[in-house]
Amino acid sequence: MAKHLAACALGLMTAAGLATAPGATAQDAEPAAAYEDCLLQVEAAPEEAYERAMSWAAVDGGAPARHCAAVALIAMGHYAEAGRRLEALANDLARAGQAGLSVDALAQAGNAWLLAGDLERANAVQSAALKQAPDHLGLLVDRARTLGQAKNYGDALTDLDRALALAPGRADILIYRASARRFLGDMAGALEDVERALVLAPDNPEGLLERGILRRLGGDLDGARADWQRAAILAEGLPTGAAAQANIAKLELGE
Repeated sequence: MAKHLAACALGLMTAAGLATAPGATAQDAEPAAAYEDCLLQVEAAPEEAYERAMSWAAVDGGAPARHCAAVALIAMGHYAEAGRRLEALANDLARAGQAGLSVDALAQAGNAWLLAGDLERANAVQSAALKQAPDHLGLLVDRARTLGQAKNYGDALTDLDRALALAPGRADILIYRASARRFLGDMAGALEDVERALVLAPDNPEGLLERGILRRLGGDLDGARADWQRAAILAEGLPTGAAAQANIAKLELGE
């Protein structure tokens, strides 16, 4: 997730039009280029990117420098500090009249708190952002993930229903909803969702993992094994692949 946040971060400040606004000058393009370079450095060398961002912030780098520093902290594993900084940045952006960017910063703050394991604060930040942008697809999915980790599957399902109304063709959202439905005991609905997801994305390892669980619960051991074996291959070296391998091992032991 940290890499995902770093990769997605580029849009936060460039969405404000640093380099693409009508009438932008060469001077406008310079901070945009510095921001992009800083973010590109995050994945390769987050410590260096952080130092670079802090030096830039000290000479009026403004919101882009602060944001790059927060993203670097996420990449370094300092999730709580990143969450605090992103919340502060969101507040400053809101006061500056940048409501859309403020919501985006809150969305990333929520994910930082989720990475930090602070589900209560993640939920609070995501809920505050959704009050400002009720149809923000990413936030709906993020809060559903937070609620799911808190075992609040009913509210997670509500968010996922809203998300799917906005994006009915998103396989990942269907898979999240399948999991929520499974925990709520709706096995038929869960299987329907995951089958739809795998039509859209046949090699989605999370979908195969989820369908394997549902098949196992339904007594289809051969089908479960086949799904988990495929998921293990597709997500080798990743948590989903490890979960698939663990389920195969339990199946072989008769558990």
